[in-house]
Amino acid sequence: MSISSMPDMQQSRDTRNIAIDKVGIKDIRYPIVVQDKYNERQHTVARVNMYVDLPEQFKGTHMSRFIEVLNLYHGEISIENIEVILAEMKTRLGASSAHLELSFPYFIKKQAPVSGATSLLEYRCRMIGSMDETFKFSLEVEVPVTSLCPCSKEISDRGAHNQRSNVTVHISYVGHVWIEDLIQWVESCASCPVYSLLKREDEKAVTEQAYDNPMFVEDMVRSVTEKLRSVEQIRKFKVQCENFESIHNHSAYAMIEGQNG
Repeated sequence: MSISSMPDMQQSRDTRNIAIDKVGIKDIRYPIVVQDKYNERQHTVARVNMYVDLPEQFKGTHMSRFIEVLNLYHGEISIENIEVILAEMKTRLGASSAHLELSFPYFIKKQAPVSGATSLLEYRCRMIGSMDETFKFSLEVEVPVTSLCPCSKEISDRGAHNQRSNVTVHISYVGHVWIEDLIQWVESCASCPVYSLLKREDEKAVTEQAYDNPMFVEDMVRSVTEKLRSVEQIRKFKVQCENFESIHNHSAYAMIEGQNG
């Protein structure tokens, strides 16, 4: 059977009259390039989700075309051309809307506060782009930090309990926002940042810094919200914080959604 005579089952008619909002491929790993504030570009590997809409009359979409689009931009997939990739998805798949998600690790070199020892710390990031009549883009970063309980410090004769926390910030913005800046804003609102490498003098410093800056989970989401409200490029935001409690078998959680302007 020749290629031209092969039936195209995806384009055959479906009679159930139900359109599909998103159909495509999910969780494919692919190399991407991310703008790096200090080193221009950082190469990393993303987990990619790609979807389009499917009109009610068609039985299926052409899954192979998603991979074709990825391969078309091999080595060039970045925030700068997400809009172009989405337009290509719409064209190749004959869709009226397209959606692209890139979840990836991003590494920043951090310097210990006293010894100056340097090491790389991983941050989990996500870029989300969508296009129908207009293009929409948002950025999400998960930042690990230290939190120390104000109540524990107030009522205890010796010390206070602390724990690792994850602050997740999701923003829509105009212009440009560096991932590094977003991370720094979050870390400045915690009891203390975390590091992958600390010497003894550093451990003493960060322990005392956390003790001097006690934060409830509520304090951290409010402080991050204040910071984001001061950034003119940011239009909408969502701040979530989860404290992995050291004296409980549950986590503490808080969330704020808002917009600027």
